[in-house]
Amino acid sequence: MRNDARLLVTLSSLPVSPSEPCSYLEDRLARYQAFLWDPEQGRLPGSAYQDLMDNRFRRSGRVFYRPVCSGCGSCIPIRIDVESFAPSKSQRRVLRRNQDVRVRWATPEITDAKRALYRRYMEGRHGGSDSDPDTLDRFLYDSPTDTIEATYWLNGDLIAAGICDVTPQSLSTVYFYFEPGTARRSLGTFSALVEIEAARKMGLACYYLGYWVPGCRKMEYKAALGPHQLLSGSGWAPAGGSGSGQAPGGPLR
Repeated sequence: MRNDARLLVTLSSLPVSPSEPCSYLEDRLARYQAFLWDPEQGRLPGSAYQDLMDNRFRRSGRVFYRPVCSGCGSCIPIRIDVESFAPSKSQRRVLRRNQDVRVRWATPEITDAKRALYRRYMEGRHGGSDSDPDTLDRFLYDSPTDTIEATYWLNGDLIAAGICDVTPQSLSTVYFYFEPGTARRSLGTFSALVEIEAARKMGLACYYLGYWVPGCRKMEYKAALGPHQLLSGSGWAPAGGSGSGQAPGGPLR
């Protein structure tokens, strides 16, 4: 992380949202700092996006945000060192299970097939919440920075798609959605392995997974992928043991 004092001052002065129910922990309230990257500003340079991620920001469409919840530091940025990562025995089984899946990398492009897949995914996995296809356009395919997309094909049919952002140092996974009927394939794990390998081939040092939230079951897979680093107030550091998810240096504020 570059300790640019002007950047830190600018980010810290962003307004804080009103409290709202936390989407990760049921008994918590969440507050955020956020800003919109306007199309008139042009493209957001990858180096600037890297600085934002290293200051705990994530992207949703053109909105960049980070949680600033009073008395809670449970949203912990997590990343994997690409060079030292090696698939586990169970992960190698996932790779073998999906040998028949073809992966294609390209510039992100919204299509009717992807809108339909997203709708099925949201209805099958999330009870239909935010299944409006227009939501997909706004929060994934309208990107102000360098973004790539992996599509996953089985016998000529689209079964999954994943969006990743690219900086000079890292590949950051943004979102992954898949055909609900393919659960036995463990496509979530498979996509992470595909993306880590893509980062390796691109010569990138790290693979960013967004926030890891202790106590949130849907976030457990991030720490379980393998040895990882967590971001605390003193910077990035290895977690306390392979897959343990123990945060270094205390909670984030």
